[in-house]
Amino acid sequence: MIITDNIQEVRAARWRDAADWGFVPTMGYLHAGHLALVAEAKANNEHVAVSIYVNPTQFAPDEDLSTYPRDMERDLELLRAAGVDLVFTPSDEVMYPAGFQTSVLVKGVTQMLEGASRPTHFEGVTTVVTKLLNIVQPTRAYFGQKDAQQTIVVRRMVQDLNINSEIVIIPTMREADGLAMSSRNKYLDEQQRALAPVLRQSLLAAEKALNAGERDAIVIRALIYRMIAADPLPEIDYISVADPTTLAELDEIEDGALLSLAIFFGKTRLIDNLIWKNA
Repeated sequence: MIITDNIQEVRAARWRDAADWGFVPTMGYLHAGHLALVAEAKANNEHVAVSIYVNPTQFAPDEDLSTYPRDMERDLELLRAAGVDLVFTPSDEVMYPAGFQTSVLVKGVTQMLEGASRPTHFEGVTTVVTKLLNIVQPTRAYFGQKDAQQTIVVRRMVQDLNINSEIVIIPTMREADGLAMSSRNKYLDEQQRALAPVLRQSLLAAEKALNAGERDAIVIRALIYRMIAADPLPEIDYISVADPTTLAELDEIEDGALLSLAIFFGKTRLIDNLIWKNA
């Protein structure tokens, strides 16, 4: 397994032959969700590259950049065991060298949900993902459905900028109790962790109501709200029932909807979502 923080070494390894490469961009502190992305990439490509980079430009000043969990040695052991061919571990100086002054801005689908709560977040994401796709030039890049809005934004960006990589979305990996796997779950204390599965439970209750014929988005949002607010510990950032393509909030649900939410447990912010389609 090649481990490098050098862009030219990445490109040399990638273009040693013209084989298909799968690519999994990560911020490290890997869990089973990341490894599922790697497994999917291995199943559909001759080679797999992974990046480990905690991107500072997608964190607001009051967010957890300095405390974001990191364990490079453990991550590399997991990736070696998973059969990854190349791991790119750039520094901030490599990704944003002196004089750097360019960003990638996707409009529209970045303005609501995560974009409304974290106004600088997606510009950081789209800029770093564009750079990583340009550096690695993968045949396919793999992202998890847990970050639903991010998948929509990245697909829009790749289409609009004619980036020659296929974007593949993998279902959210979950703990046994339904909590979406996330590197930030380690922040939760015992009481918070016990309550955190309510995110998934509320989405499944909404899905059940939709399957039973409810189509009023206000009713669906209220159902999710009541389940989350039943305990005083969770603090609601947003609850959304939106068009799964445009992310515009819905009044009436017809063909489908993206149900999503962001909830604080203390300082820890968790997200989850569910895509519902009318059978």
